[in-house]
Amino acid sequence: MRANLPTLAALALVVLLIAGVGLAAGAVIERVAADMLIKLVVVLGLSVFIGNSGVLSFGHASFAALGAYSSAWFTLPLTAKKIFLPKLPAFVLGTQLGLPGGAAAGIAFASFFALVIGLVVVRLSGIAASIATLAWLAIVNTVLANADSLTKGTSSLVGLPMVVGVKTAALGALIALLAAYLFRFSRYGLMLRASREDEAAALASGIPVRSVRLRAFVLSGAIVALGGILQGHFLGVLSVGQFYFEFTFLTLAMLVMGGMRSVSGAVVGTVVIGMVSELLRIGAGGFMIGDLAVPSVPGIREIGLAVIMLGVLMARPRGIMGDRELRLPGWPFNTRG
Repeated sequence: MRANLPTLAALALVVLLIAGVGLAAGAVIERVAADMLIKLVVVLGLSVFIGNSGVLSFGHASFAALGAYSSAWFTLPLTAKKIFLPKLPAFVLGTQLGLPGGAAAGIAFASFFALVIGLVVVRLSGIAASIATLAWLAIVNTVLANADSLTKGTSSLVGLPMVVGVKTAALGALIALLAAYLFRFSRYGLMLRASREDEAAALASGIPVRSVRLRAFVLSGAIVALGGILQGHFLGVLSVGQFYFEFTFLTLAMLVMGGMRSVSGAVVGTVVIGMVSELLRIGAGGFMIGDLAVPSVPGIREIGLAVIMLGVLMARPRGIMGDRELRLPGWPFNTRG
């Protein structure tokens, strides 16, 4: 693991650089940087399971939703809870926690469900496992959309303390980065990648494939839940549709474009897609080039991202980074163990 410390240092510097740019620039850039760092938390969570196991999951947005809502139950002001969610259990209605306590509750809640559904998912492989996670996402979305007493249903839940800025988002990204790094270069990460390359050979070698996949799935769900919690307290509002297909597509696009098989790929993909997405969003609203007015083009953001993804993946099928990791030049331990 020591031989890969330059990778951790380089990626941590990228996170700090994003945060520094956000703090040094204006309010608009600051919000863009914070949103990018929150998305990075989610993408790093996806990489823990998808990148190491090779099993594509479409259902991790459900853990972001579960974490965000269960955290909000404890962080909402008492008055707001009694107005918006009066049917919550009495101990929840009478308890108000700060972001750390609420985040701990949300992560624990989401991790429990990750463990439950993970017991099913790890028994499957390939497209069957992917479809199972998609079915789980649909179940969670439908339940939350109809649970008026817990989520206000299809209405937005407002009043969350907006306590997440660039600094808090950067701290969350660093925590997620450390967790993804430690798992990838641990013996569990090595065993999981061995099963990704040849599951039959891994089983024959005595690797408990299901057990290792379950560990990765639960850890992945916990990190994604942290991303959902940060997003809820960044925007100050939650809606069920916020964590559905668009969220799933965007975060998976970041992971796939950067490269699923490396932690650096998750970081690079998030930065590239985040910057391009923001530029396309600005362009979609119309802009001026000298005296020429370019009209707004609805949908250009989604189309542009799809075209860019196709182009990158045609040139580099394994993403920008592929299997490689960024390394900090001049690091004293830049050697391979």
